[in-house]
Amino acid sequence: MLAVPLLEGRFVRLEPLSHDHADRLAAASAADPSLYRLTQAPQGADETARYVAAALQLRDTGKAAPFATVRVADGAVIGSTRFFDLERWAWPVGHGRFGREYPDVGEIGYTWLTAAAIRTAANTEAKLLMLKHAFEVWGMLRICLHTDERNERSRAAIVRIGGKFEGILRGHRMAADFIPRNSARYSIVASEWPGVKQRLIERLYAA
Repeated sequence: MLAVPLLEGRFVRLEPLSHDHADRLAAASAADPSLYRLTQAPQGADETARYVAAALQLRDTGKAAPFATVRVADGAVIGSTRFFDLERWAWPVGHGRFGREYPDVGEIGYTWLTAAAIRTAANTEAKLLMLKHAFEVWGMLRICLHTDERNERSRAAIVRIGGKFEGILRGHRMAADFIPRNSARYSIVASEWPGVKQRLIERLYAA
């Protein structure tokens, strides 16, 4: 099992997801369910409990690192996000990356926020914290991000954080409205991270 880190910034704190977050996640998604037409966010106590249990099961296989997104100002749970589809490549014996503990590539997703946190610094800072950990602590080579082709708000947000558009994957995943989803695919590779990091910091913290 990959240890899920605690990541803390000025505006948000990403806490390793646990069953203790379930009730507060359910309350966060209940604020405006209409926001999640194209984004999967659990609704109600039972669905949220299953959502958390499924995320923790993936964590235990080493394929995911899920978080509850917490607002620093008041400690409120405002959403969730995770690393997932984490892969370790089969490096040959003697290669500098052979036998690494950490993943080589993976994805950031399952991201949703409560209504009051949208268009705040929450998403940008959460991505900064996760990308910094991915590239600077885990030494990852690439982070991928997908979103529903129809989700213009999400696509614009990924571009703002530095994601490079790679194309459309047809019938890629099940959509939040239970149809085969075309996914817009974006990525950030390790060589791009210093520039992406600087732009994110300037966007968030410039006075």
